[in-house]
Amino acid sequence: MTGLHLLWLPILVSAVMVFAVSSILHMAVPLHKNDFGRLPNEDKVMDALRPFAIPPGDYMVPRPASQKDMRSPEFVDKLKRGPVMVVTVMPNGMASMGRSLAQWFVYSAVVGALAAYVTGLALPPGAEYRQVFRSMAATAFIGYAAAMWPNSIWYRRSWVTTIKLTVDALVYALFTAGTFGWLWPRA
Repeated sequence: MTGLHLLWLPILVSAVMVFAVSSILHMAVPLHKNDFGRLPNEDKVMDALRPFAIPPGDYMVPRPASQKDMRSPEFVDKLKRGPVMVVTVMPNGMASMGRSLAQWFVYSAVVGALAAYVTGLALPPGAEYRQVFRSMAATAFIGYAAAMWPNSIWYRRSWVTTIKLTVDALVYALFTAGTFGWLWPRA
């Protein structure tokens, strides 16, 4: 067993590595260029919605008021007429990347810490690189990828986007595993 207190350096270094690799994947590689489509008549849709001053949040349209309402002819008709959407409304104006980037770094550190905890339970200081790599890669991959699939299952997010994000997660997991294999405490 390897205590988490011995793994703070690889946790932080792996978070920095994932942060750098994700920046390259999302800015330099055009893989995610088409993850979000453009609405037909975008300006008209925006003009039509603007008077409602919808506060930032997640919405389902149409949304039934209750289980009973889901079966009502009126609600079924709304579904048939459409559009049926799951929408995230963000605050107006340019998004500040600082907050999102800071949250992404913290998330990467948390994934690294959780993967380190699991791997630390299984392996002692001085474990060989391949053992550390294998355990860290599998655990970090779960941390980076597992939560994305339910969005395609339940909310109809594009499977193509989910697969691309899963490939990203594999890359992040491999960099995390490589960092831990390199910096794993010696016996």
